[in-house]
Amino acid sequence: MYERNHVQELIDLISVNPHMHMIALTGPRQAGKTTIALQACTRFAKSGIPSWYFASDDPGPAQSHPGKWSTHDHIRMGGLSDGQSLVDLWENARKVSLQSDRGLVLFLDEIHMIPNWSRLVKGLWDRDRREGHLIHAVILGSAAWKMLTGTGESLTGRFRTLPVTHWSFPEMAQIFGLTLDEYIFFGGYPGALTEERDPARLQNWHNYVKNAILRPVVDKDITGLERVRKPELMRQLIELAPHYSSQLISYNKLLGQLQDAGNITTIARYLDLLSDAYIMTALSRYTPSPHVGKASPPKLNVLNTAFMTVSSRYTFEGAKADRSFWGRVVESSVGAHLLNTRGSMTEIYFWRNPPYEVDYVISHDRNLVGVEVKSGKTRTRKGLVAFKERFPHAKTLMLGPNDIPLNEFFSFTTDEWLEQL
Repeated sequence: MYERNHVQELIDLISVNPHMHMIALTGPRQAGKTTIALQACTRFAKSGIPSWYFASDDPGPAQSHPGKWSTHDHIRMGGLSDGQSLVDLWENARKVSLQSDRGLVLFLDEIHMIPNWSRLVKGLWDRDRREGHLIHAVILGSAAWKMLTGTGESLTGRFRTLPVTHWSFPEMAQIFGLTLDEYIFFGGYPGALTEERDPARLQNWHNYVKNAILRPVVDKDITGLERVRKPELMRQLIELAPHYSSQLISYNKLLGQLQDAGNITTIARYLDLLSDAYIMTALSRYTPSPHVGKASPPKLNVLNTAFMTVSSRYTFEGAKADRSFWGRVVESSVGAHLLNTRGSMTEIYFWRNPPYEVDYVISHDRNLVGVEVKSGKTRTRKGLVAFKERFPHAKTLMLGPNDIPLNEFFSFTTDEWLEQL
């Protein structure tokens, strides 16, 4: 079974520093977080470290009789029903960790479904630090950490995040044989692969993306974790916004197409929540003064092109035949790659100074790179030339058939491109 790089990263984080903070393994739905946890769980167990995986959405038994918990049971799995079952599980983990010189690894999946979970975990974790219990807690969730913790008890300073991103083109090409165009259209979802390869079952692929990803994002990851006063408005927004990916759009224009929309502040906040749920983001215009850029209409960009193409109702062939639409999908795939692979200190913007514009701007410390995307053979560098004149220290990157090919671009992370230029 294929292992994403996150498996080794997780093992290294725990092995190198056994007394480190908790690890938050967060990322999009259907990106493989549970598989990563189970693969790491197996590898820990083979090396003699007890490793337990429990999920709050697992219907299995929450725990066994305490006397049966021992280091001989290097892997245990089960479910968590409520806060008390979480406390009982942690108490049993403590007993077993005392029998192991390398402690115990405890994976907690979908733990945010348990009310007040962050307060309980904070108390349990702080007691472990006081009493010397060596438990390595790994918390999984399909939302950004700040959304998972919510407004309850703060876990600040007690965790380290390990983000799991959407699957990249090299991964999908290597493991599943996707072509570049297939990846751009269908996105990086291995679970949908069997459906999208058969044109007669395209509807099943649509259903997969909508019912296994988008619907739970709204019903569980957003409205279940955040106070959303108008959940129906959020559902309308998640249907509408992907249509405008790679385009500048004012909040007023979005308001005009939504029923019972409320106000601009509500729309802006809901777009932020969609970003926290790894669906799409609103990019600001790059300016030396950030507050000026935020006052301009944002540029929307999906974080996985599947959200854009599934909402279009195009077939794969139909999407490629519509050159205008296909150009926006290609551009969105570049933006998604930049956003998904950037480091925590790297920002992504767009630049516009009519009549010139640049699709994306990468900013990190004093490094500045303008990125232009061309899906066809025709090309113009006028936007990049104007950008370079405005910011002489900046570097530029032209992507397209006659320049840097997309399959090469997708092979490096955003920060790796910064280092190469």
